[in-house]
Amino acid sequence: MQQVVCYTRGGDPWTPRFIESIDAEKCLGCGRCYKVCGRDVLELIEKPFEGEDEFGDDMGNKVMSVANPGNCIGCEACAKVCTRKSQLHVELA
Repeated sequence: MQQVVCYTRGGDPWTPRFIESIDAEKCLGCGRCYKVCGRDVLELIEKPFEGEDEFGDDMGNKVMSVANPGNCIGCEACAKVCTRKSQLHVELA
């Protein structure tokens, strides 16, 4: 399979990088990536944990996950707004 190459409006080549995963340990669950993505790629889920969380309760925390990876267009807008750099993006080979 050939590598996907797109072009900007100005004609410059651009290689999209598609979301592969989100590191639940780095993610804060702030929702910035969710808000910037208009393609319904991400969803907020309960963070997997055992016992009490850092707040001393068992209520759990929310983190982002990749719900619909096929909807990703490779713009990396989610990575640009993430302060924790928790997303992993890859090029299609």
